[in-house]
Amino acid sequence: MSTQAQLPNEEEIRDNESRAQAILQEYDKEAGYRVFSKKWLTIAVSVIAVLFALYHMYAAYAIPFVTLKHRSLHVAIVLCLIFVLYPGWKRASRQTLSALDGLLAVLSLGTAGYIFVYYMDIVNRGGIPSTLDVVFATITCLLVLEASRRVAGWELTAMAAIFVAYAYVGPYLPGDFGHRGYTFSDIANYMYVTTEGIFGDATAVSASFIILFIIFGAFLSKSGMGTLFNDLSLSLAGSSKGGPAKVGVIASAVHGSINGSAVASVVTTGSFTIPMMKRVGYKPEFAAGVEATAAVGGQILPPIMGAAAFIMAETLGVPYITIAIAALIPAIMYYFGLLVQVHLRADRDNLQGLGKHELPKVRDVLRERGHLLLPLILLVALLMLGYTPTLVAVITIIATVVIAAIRPSSRMNARDVLQALENGVRDALGVAVACAAVGITVGVFSLTGLGLKLANIILMMGSGSLFMTLFFTMIASIILGLGLPSIPCYIITATMAAPALSSYGIDPLASHLFVFYFGAIANLTPPIALAAFAGAGIAGSDPQRTGWISCKLALAGFIVPFIFIYKPAMLILDSGVADIVFATVATGLAVIALGAATEGYLFTKINWLMRAVLIAGGVLLIFPEMYLMGAGLLLMVVAGVVQYVKKQSGRAIQA
Repeated sequence: MSTQAQLPNEEEIRDNESRAQAILQEYDKEAGYRVFSKKWLTIAVSVIAVLFALYHMYAAYAIPFVTLKHRSLHVAIVLCLIFVLYPGWKRASRQTLSALDGLLAVLSLGTAGYIFVYYMDIVNRGGIPSTLDVVFATITCLLVLEASRRVAGWELTAMAAIFVAYAYVGPYLPGDFGHRGYTFSDIANYMYVTTEGIFGDATAVSASFIILFIIFGAFLSKSGMGTLFNDLSLSLAGSSKGGPAKVGVIASAVHGSINGSAVASVVTTGSFTIPMMKRVGYKPEFAAGVEATAAVGGQILPPIMGAAAFIMAETLGVPYITIAIAALIPAIMYYFGLLVQVHLRADRDNLQGLGKHELPKVRDVLRERGHLLLPLILLVALLMLGYTPTLVAVITIIATVVIAAIRPSSRMNARDVLQALENGVRDALGVAVACAAVGITVGVFSLTGLGLKLANIILMMGSGSLFMTLFFTMIASIILGLGLPSIPCYIITATMAAPALSSYGIDPLASHLFVFYFGAIANLTPPIALAAFAGAGIAGSDPQRTGWISCKLALAGFIVPFIFIYKPAMLILDSGVADIVFATVATGLAVIALGAATEGYLFTKINWLMRAVLIAGGVLLIFPEMYLMGAGLLLMVVAGVVQYVKKQSGRAIQA
């Protein structure tokens, strides 16, 4: 039985958006900010946020302060805004600013003020902390931990606190985990007046790259980029089998790449696509799973890849465009795998798409909003020409305003520009404070040598096997990702696991992408699958079941990282065209085989024997040895022929 979906009307869209906003606040702590009843507080927040955005745009051209001052100012303003905007507990007022939060906001500014006033004294002391250094260091650490708790949850705060305790109690620990120990003043000094702790590399990237690209994303959103990709997705895929699901995949992929938040992407595009998917015949949990899986993949999709790619580039000391190029084919394979399962499910259940008469035409969409693609094209072109990401971000922000003015539907007035600047800063708060908080954890790794110890443990568990080492690294990344945002999860796992993989001769870029993938996919894995839970809230499905279905739909995301470790040609760099094509085709075939086995359908329904054949074929295609790949291809061909003959026989019987 086939069903044809219809586009939701305006009333349904408004109802869905209202419900989506409530879901966003439930599953995304960053959305739970105060809406002040006093206008002067609203204006004050807007002014601070706009000035903060303009300061970072100016800093991309001219460096106004030395490194420590710049990073401390960045963190201080972020902390100040968080304490003003985010209440400390659920029952606290979301319309008024409490006296305590006002005090914390002022103290936050003081953390940078102290460094500005006493900077030369700090430098001249050469790492020997004064009593005042220790006091302000303690205050700063506590403020960072509390702010991260409000925005990112308890997990990151608890982890940082545990690692600080580890640095202190080292002499009392047994075995390899023991170390000489550090005094409280040593730890505080390391975290506050050096560029290794709170003001380390993660904060450096946040203050230089991440905030600018998040502001860029806010300008794209304000210009109507979301409408462009929704309409373009509808026009390209809406009428195909299971069209609404494919629309959700395409729209969420682009949206997730730009804003970097899986939950926000699910809510933004899911409020439009999930009801359509349900109407066409997809079960609620499957519709929610498709949306969640597509949104999570945005973090691994170039050109912007959320924010972690900038940290990866800084950590590895390579240009950002190198990361984007390397991530391209694996990301395509991830979405190819998702589309394969979506299409097979639609084919199996005979789920039709939208009627062509109600869909926008590609030329009409491009005529009205196609110019909004130009900032993204400009972004990629400038990065490939070798311009610094900070300069590129500023240029594309300005270019977006100019280009958007071409058509009335996308034109931004002065208020829109100011709103985009403020929205960009608000969106950056969660990432920035997570970078500061994870700096404490990474600082302890560096101070105590814990990262090397954990890498040795992973190697020992792997027992000399590359596959087992990869497997345990995957498990560690997913477990950390269950409670942490993707960026701190990546930073921590890269610190402890990437060195273990490097010992096998794995390229550092491949190692870092490997842990990044599984840190992102953790957003889909129960019991804490926030992206899947958000989708379930919109679809009205069971959250845990939606999480498991999301994992199944993200099957390519679980196997592609293993493939590019064994076949580095997938990462494009330092490989010939033939090797790249060969690795990509083999991966695509593996994805089709495993997707068909998962869905239980290829031309017609698959029995368990043919499922086993397809799984074996798909797994064998992962490995680089030619005889294994040949065997995998043979198994896949056999299964395909059997299924095709079975389908033709069924047609003959019906005739």
